[in-house]
Parts: sequence; structure tokens; C-alpha cells
Amino acid sequence: EDIEEIASQNRLEDIPNIGKGIAEKIKEYLRTGKIKYYEELKQKVPGELHELLRINGIGAKTVQLLNKKLGIKSINQLVEAARHHRLRRLEGFGAAKEKNIIKAIERYKLRSSRIPLGIALPIARDILKALKESGLVERIELAGSLRRKKETIGDIDILATSEHPKEVIDVFVHLPVVKDILGKGLTKATIVTRDAIQIDLRIVENTSFGSSLQYFTGSKEHNIKLREIAKHKGFKLSEYQLEEVNTGKKIYFQRDDDIYTMLGLEPIPPEIREDAGEIEAAAERSLPRLVELRDIKGDFHVHTNWSEGKNSIEEMVMAAKKLGYQYIAITDHSKSLGIAHGLNEKRLIKQIEEIHRLNKKFEDFHIFTGVEVNIKADATLDLNDKILAQCEVVVAGLHVAQKQARRDIMRRLISAMENENVDIIAHPTGRIINEREAYDVDIGILIETATNTNTVLEINAHPLRLDLNDVNARKAKSRVRLAIGSDAHSKDGLELMEFGVNVARRGWLEKKDVMNTRNLKHVRFKD
Repeated sequence: EDIEEIASQNRLEDIPNIGKGIAEKIKEYLRTGKIKYYEELKQKVPGELHELLRINGIGAKTVQLLNKKLGIKSINQLVEAARHHRLRRLEGFGAAKEKNIIKAIERYKLRSSRIPLGIALPIARDILKALKESGLVERIELAGSLRRKKETIGDIDILATSEHPKEVIDVFVHLPVVKDILGKGLTKATIVTRDAIQIDLRIVENTSFGSSLQYFTGSKEHNIKLREIAKHKGFKLSEYQLEEVNTGKKIYFQRDDDIYTMLGLEPIPPEIREDAGEIEAAAERSLPRLVELRDIKGDFHVHTNWSEGKNSIEEMVMAAKKLGYQYIAITDHSKSLGIAHGLNEKRLIKQIEEIHRLNKKFEDFHIFTGVEVNIKADATLDLNDKILAQCEVVVAGLHVAQKQARRDIMRRLISAMENENVDIIAHPTGRIINEREAYDVDIGILIETATNTNTVLEINAHPLRLDLNDVNARKAKSRVRLAIGSDAHSKDGLELMEFGVNVARRGWLEKKDVMNTRNLKHVRFKD
């Protein structure tokens, strides 16, 4: 619903956790675009200090201490102080914390320039929808790293064709999402959104759309190699057309796939255009048939309101059925994750009983009993084998002591994989994009152990995890059973599966490589 409509009908306080005070501030913001109380608070604190609070691991008390004792007001001053070892003089600081702060700042600066796919893609799709609804564009597509579904992107590229380019540009630069207009011409415009994402829109000739889409999709390295192939075959490839060098004849393309065909190659999916062997495979006609979202038959990593999820088991089932799934596994957190209201043995048994009851209700759908068990710092699991044996799907993951040395991290992962009750290792490297680096994992040993123990490795589909990443997924291809898990904590979260499929495609995975493309009757964890 539109928040303005809710406010005009005096229904704000009907929303859970919205009281009179917050309701009044929302109304004030809708009227004026500001909140007086917030503006007054900002005046009490130097502006640059606010940015320090965006650094992971730095809270208000730390910022206050840094400002009071060392006069630090900005990120650059903080970096300078850390590099000259001035921070370690403060109480509660040491060499390790100093080093961690530098790393956190580096990640923050990276985050400032690279946007996670999960943030960029919905914004881009909304813009495409708005431009389509204007009725002024004939064709419109995403390009660049966003079309290749990279896990982070620098900016958003959009290509379109139109008989009214000026009008399209005007619509584009006046969209509600626009904060600043960096450039505006007859056929191109660049804006910055309120989320600080730069978006370029190019209006190209209809005859050149296929060539332009191929060129602006990239990657740069892929395009260089493709142009070399064109040159070898007597052509000159540009963003406008393919030209025969000897005759000057120009060949135009409506689809970028047709360019590859013209050059004697199989059409190469955008996700793998990275000069990572795809052109050679296309020449040999040995490209993989990449897995697709429609191939997914179920989800092995789903949370409910039994732990930290928002919806009931039955609500998650109904949402999964709408997606055309045949099954899901309920894998709520185990007891040692108190912050997630994790299940102890008694509550897990109750949940298993509830799932058995629901399975009788849904004859055309199967709910796997399961749990996401925590691998503790000492390499033991926080639920005993007797209770784990009652679960059809046991997902194991590291949620604590994530900064241990490689030896200890690998000991924990290997111990879990060697447990006969563990079926899947969740988010195997533990990274959170732009926020937390991966554990110190030996990917080679991880894959080898998973192979030997017949353990499934997860591609966690949450847009800030995407773990395993595309590189590691390709390493695991054909060696290890892989599953894409949404890690859904709500009904809508099930739809995050798309991002996991993107990773799988970038990792060259086919339908046969992904376990949850199997029909229910062919799903087997324990042989």
C-alpha cells in the first residue's frame, strides 16, 4: 500500500510497532520531506562523524572516544591514525583491532563503489518497467555487468530503441528515483539515484540494437577476444555492426546471439562472457546448457517463525507451491543461536511432529524435516546425533568463531562433513559481500572432503552471501553435489532463489549439477 494513503486515512498506528510518536514523524516527513527532531540531532554532532558509524565494527561509543581523545572526525583521519598506530594507545584498542579497522574501511570504500546485485537489479527492473509503460520505447534491455549478473556492479547500463529519443530521455531523468542528473543529451543520459547508483541510458538505432547490446554487455576481455575472431574471419566488429573488411558490406543484427552464430560460434549466455574459456568452448560447440530458474523443483534451506523467520511452515509451503515447487526442507536454526531463537531438542521434535501432520494435508507436496545445525568452535555440533538422525535434511553451518585460523576452520568443516547425519554445508565460506570476508577456507580440501563424504555444498542465494561464489561453484562442478538454497526467512525470501541460479550459471553449472532440480522421487541424501 502507498504510505501516503495510509497516513491520510489515519491508519498508521494500525501497523504493528507504530505508535503515536512515530506516526506523527511519518506524517511530518510526508508533508515536509524532513523530520525536525532528526535535523536537531544532526546539528549536535559534526557531520563527518556520521560516516564513521557506517564502518562495520565501529559504534557510537567508539566514535565518541576517537573524536574526544584523538580529534578524529573523518574516515581519512581514522585511516591515518590507524596506519601510524595511534589507535592502539587508546583503552580497549590493540594491534589487532587497529588492523581490523583498516580492513573494515577498505571494505566500506569498496562498498561505496560496487553495488550488490541484489540492490541494483530491482532498481534497474523498476526503471525498465517505467520506461516501457511510457509507451515511448520499442526495445529495452539491461547491459553491462548487471546483464552478466555479477555479484556486484559499478553502475547500471540500459539500452533502448525509440522513435522519440528526446521524450524517452526526459522521462528517464524525471523518474522519482533520480537524485542528480550528471548528463543529458539527445540519445544518452546519466543520472544518480537516491541510493547513489549511477545509471546510463543509451538510445540506439534499431538496426544496431543487437551489436550494441553485445558490445555494452561485455566483458571487456570477452569483447577483445571476440573482435580478434571477427578479424581473423575477415570482419570488423563494432558496437554498430559487423563489417566485411574486403567489401565494406555492413551486417546488422537484431539479437546479439546472431553475432556469435555469424562468426561460427554457439551463442554464449551473457553470464559467462568473461573470457574464461567460453569462446573456445563456443567454437568447439561444447558450451554447457546452463541451469535455469524454471529447472528448480524445491528448496533445501528454509526458515520459519519457529526460529527467526516471519512465516509459519504452512505459509512457506503455500508460497513454495505458488512457485511450482514439489518440496521444501524446513531448516530452522539450532539451539546455540539464541539470537535466532534456535530450536533445542524438545522444540525440534515438536516441529518434526508438526511437519508430519502437514505432510498428510499436502498430498502433492513434501515437507522435509530438517534443521540448520551450528558447527561450534570446538568442531562439535550443537545437537546430538540421535535427534539429527530424525531429520530428513540436516544443514550444517559456521555461525560463530569465524575468525579462527584455517586449520581450525577446516577441522570444523571436515568434522561436520564426516558426520553421517549432515547432508549439506551451508554458505561454505561465510562471506558477506562488502561487509565480511570469507573464512580462511581451503576450497580444494573442502571440495575433496565433500566428494569423499558425499556431502552437498550449498550455493546460498541470499544476495549478500552468494556463497559458494561463481568461481568456487565452477571448481566444484562435476565433482560435488551442489544445491541452491534461498536461506529464506519469509515467504518473499523464497524468490531469492533467482540470485543463486545466477551464481550457478556464472559457474557453468547445468541442471544435472544442481540437486534441487531433481523431482521429489529422485531426491536422495542418504544412500
